[in-house]
Amino acid sequence: MAPALVAVPETAMVAQTLLRGKSRWVPVSWSELPGFESDALFEAWNAFLKSCERPGLVFAALCPEIRRLSIGDAPTQRAWLQERLQPYRVEPLQDAAASGLLTAYFEPELQARRLPDSVYNVPLYQPPPGLKPGKAWFPRRDIDTLAGPQAALRGREIVYLADPVQAMILQIQGSGRVRVTEPDGSQRLMRLAYAAHNGHPYQSIGRWLIDQGELQDASWPGIQAWIAQHPQQLNELLWRNPRVVFFKEEPLGDFDAAFGPRGAQGVPLTPGRSIAVDPDSIPYGTPVWLASRGNSINLERLVLAQDTGSAITGALRADYFVGWGAQAGELAGRLKQPLRLWALWPKHQR
Repeated sequence: MAPALVAVPETAMVAQTLLRGKSRWVPVSWSELPGFESDALFEAWNAFLKSCERPGLVFAALCPEIRRLSIGDAPTQRAWLQERLQPYRVEPLQDAAASGLLTAYFEPELQARRLPDSVYNVPLYQPPPGLKPGKAWFPRRDIDTLAGPQAALRGREIVYLADPVQAMILQIQGSGRVRVTEPDGSQRLMRLAYAAHNGHPYQSIGRWLIDQGELQDASWPGIQAWIAQHPQQLNELLWRNPRVVFFKEEPLGDFDAAFGPRGAQGVPLTPGRSIAVDPDSIPYGTPVWLASRGNSINLERLVLAQDTGSAITGALRADYFVGWGAQAGELAGRLKQPLRLWALWPKHQR
């Protein structure tokens, strides 16, 4: 049975301000959280349960209650949050009034071939032999043009895509679902999960196009429209990003297909309820209240900090996992709007 709880009245703040890496956590009352009374908390509980697969020391003691509450109703879940957790407004150390930034990411869903043909001829690779973390390997241009890296990657091909831009999108997102046509003509769905990268920094091709005065809209639809008008400059554009990501193949059964790839916390991501954060500011597994309003989407909801990314740095920075497929990709490509965050931390923990 779920624990019996009653609504917790607002009381004077007894918690202290906490400093965590690049952020300051300021204790607040639950009434500060916009939309707290109306969120469909049961949707977030799936992500909460996933975090309890690898909870860390702070939340491990609460996970038995979290599991029991998976069958609780929204008022019971809401009362439990108020009873067990303290909300803290997350602020940057240097400028408490600074606005945050919310972007989104997704899992591409693509068609692929196990063997190359005249259309499907863009390979995605396993890591090459001798690749060492922290040591740069060949950049993208060299991988595409030089015999040495091509020889090292021979036999490491997993699948072939039809579009080099889709291949880069998958590398930037870090994983993807591919429906693979095998040599015998059969098809199966699998996941290409992140395995390693070539040690070079990520460079945004959209940023480069803006700096060159070629684009004002650096969304993926805008970039693809520019490529359609300048096909002869495709390689030059792609080579502006020297980072290449290597993958590993994972089976994707019906149960796994209901969740995203594993994030940096080591648990599968939940569409609409998982975010990537800077772990120096918000530890993995932390429940977070997220509020963001803009032209793309309005959000006031409970999410879980379960992932990170090279561009996700600072206290008020989050990447919102929106799921997989074309519709998710369209939202991820245009979402860029202000952000506010509140970390929900167990009471009496520092």
